[in-house]
Amino acid sequence: MPAMRKALALLVVWAVASGTAQAAGPDDTASPAPEAWAMHGQFTYVEQESDKFNAPYAGANSLSPDRGAETTDATLYVGVRLWPAAELWLTPEVDQGRGLDDTLGLAGFPSAEAYKVGHNQPYLRLPRAFVRASLDLDEPSLKLDPAALQLGGLTSPNRWVFTLGKFGVTDIFDTNQYAHDARNDFLNWTAVDAATFDYAADAWGFTVGAAAEWYQGPWTLRGGWFDLSNVPNSEHLDPGFHEFQWVGEIERRYPWFGQAGRALVTVYDSRGRMGLYSDALALGEATGGTPSTADVRRYRSRLGISLALEQPLNEDLGVFARVGKAAGNVETFEFTDVDRTVSLGGALKGSAWGRGDDMLGLIGIDNGISSVFEQYLAAGGLGVLIGDGRLPHPGAEQIIETYYSVAALSYAHLTFDYQWVKNPAYNTDRGPVSIFAIRVHAQF
Repeated sequence: MPAMRKALALLVVWAVASGTAQAAGPDDTASPAPEAWAMHGQFTYVEQESDKFNAPYAGANSLSPDRGAETTDATLYVGVRLWPAAELWLTPEVDQGRGLDDTLGLAGFPSAEAYKVGHNQPYLRLPRAFVRASLDLDEPSLKLDPAALQLGGLTSPNRWVFTLGKFGVTDIFDTNQYAHDARNDFLNWTAVDAATFDYAADAWGFTVGAAAEWYQGPWTLRGGWFDLSNVPNSEHLDPGFHEFQWVGEIERRYPWFGQAGRALVTVYDSRGRMGLYSDALALGEATGGTPSTADVRRYRSRLGISLALEQPLNEDLGVFARVGKAAGNVETFEFTDVDRTVSLGGALKGSAWGRGDDMLGLIGIDNGISSVFEQYLAAGGLGVLIGDGRLPHPGAEQIIETYYSVAALSYAHLTFDYQWVKNPAYNTDRGPVSIFAIRVHAQF
């Protein structure tokens, strides 16, 4: 189709530019002198289609059978060292496209490359503009490889790191080497992040704030303060930080059979104007109307916590898991409609069949919501992403996703992705849904 031909043509141009940039790059055998500046880039195209699943009825936020959607984005990462311990990053980006049904219909939405807003024509954004500064606590001995959002050089294993500006909360919190990057690994929203992590963000997933990290031996403590949207699920952040979020995280690194594992506990407290599902139900019953949390919003908190484990088993195989819980009586503010989640998965390099740069991934996800949220949806209420107009038979939304990423070039991958969703939007009357995707990604 025309969109795919356009994507492949852009990939060829990108590959040529990437090859030129690599050929002119520094000698990898040289000593790790601090980079004074750097420029990186990426291009990603995703096309998804759903099958003709069972759908006896639908509402305003329902997923439709037999639909297709595509997204394209290209990002430039520009970093400059301001002084020896600080760097500035700007990431202008061009986006185009929409998710299935305008990114509605599933709590575990199938493409994290699709935002809650979208346009048929390309548009320019600046998702990140931040300064990062480090304070070494002992002799610098840890090598930092050049990468997007990281200048190469040396740092101390024990250090403070401070980040200030516009960036993604999940750039720092709830990270995972196997399931955190929709441009390279899993696509589902609730695979790349803990589904209950209702992190502060605009409709594109970015916010303004500050974070501090303390690295000491096998431990890391992180904390951050971030701006919430002016109203839940908005394109605009609160202009005066009157609605905000605290995030805290503790990380423990440990050796296990010669491999370095990680355990993370992440907590958050969102403070803003949010509605209680019980209040919306009561008002709807009193007025004879459809309940809406927008009618009953008051200043209050929403708390959540998640646990994540990440464990390489050898150089080629790794496993991971996440468990999360969020307050189910308060509406979701930013991310997606999940009050509890459990996920388990793994990733395998293709070394065993002579394709060491290929990657195979598999994850299983079980997402759920509170009983009062079920009642709200049954009465016709709408969530951030879901709402079939009724919910006579609720059930957990269960997802299996698998992908195979082919290293077409050292800097370009072609990925085939399949997702199976039981009880879409927690509705046992609809589905199951099969979603097929192809992803083209290049980076330098």
